[in-house]
Amino acid sequence: MRVWKQVLAVAAAGLVGSRAVATVQDDPWLTLLLGTATAVAALLAYQWVVRRTERRDVTELARAGAGTRVVRGTLIGFAMFAAVIVTIALLGGYHVHGLGSVTGVVGLFGFMAAAAVTEELLFRGLLFRLVEERLGTWLSLLVTGVLFGLIHLANPDASVWGATAITIEAGFMLAACYAATRTLWVPIGLHFGWNFAAAGIFSVVVSGNGESRGLLDATMSGPTLLSGGDFGPEASLYTVLAGLALTVVFLGLAHRRGRIVPRRRPVDAPAADATVS
Repeated sequence: MRVWKQVLAVAAAGLVGSRAVATVQDDPWLTLLLGTATAVAALLAYQWVVRRTERRDVTELARAGAGTRVVRGTLIGFAMFAAVIVTIALLGGYHVHGLGSVTGVVGLFGFMAAAAVTEELLFRGLLFRLVEERLGTWLSLLVTGVLFGLIHLANPDASVWGATAITIEAGFMLAACYAATRTLWVPIGLHFGWNFAAAGIFSVVVSGNGESRGLLDATMSGPTLLSGGDFGPEASLYTVLAGLALTVVFLGLAHRRGRIVPRRRPVDAPAADATVS
């Protein structure tokens, strides 16, 4: 019951904000404003509901060092996606035709901030963390990673392969990032840096949600395993390999730092022949 109360509270804040953002996407400055407001509202909702239901300090969103951690995650996400795009471009699958829309960058910044914050709070802050308490790190990573991939099947140009790719390169990677750092700021930054690089800079399809008008005017071509097809480069084999590599790195850090949580064993029941004196 506690889990669902938490999920519903954060999801409600994100859903209301996301719908508001969706109605003003033609106005980049209003999209920036509402997207940022949605991210802040989701963070406040998460902190409020965790304090109320778990009776503890929300250490995973500690203010000390938050800015540095967000920037670090953003740089990792941006660099990872840029490396993927460069690889695809060298293989002939990504083509730049000139500059795109500068104002489009502004709107996409707000839109991606709202998406990254809301999804990380729900999937890593709540689902992964709470499932991990009972099932341990490995099973929680598997369960929540698959669930994260499955929700992307609802996207307009989704495919089974696209959802599988998201499971591996994002669901597993972002959970591993949280396990290694035990803070939500780094995965939030990583998620944002990834999505903003894809849509806001390289102007490619993000998770099957249609074309983006970012900084560059660009197109993609080639087989699905190279370009990702209609789902976008997140369905490219090269993206999956990059995400898998980073997952291994994060899990290695988590193991080295002693942050892998074992599966909880059931407590032995009292002996049946115990008597009351």
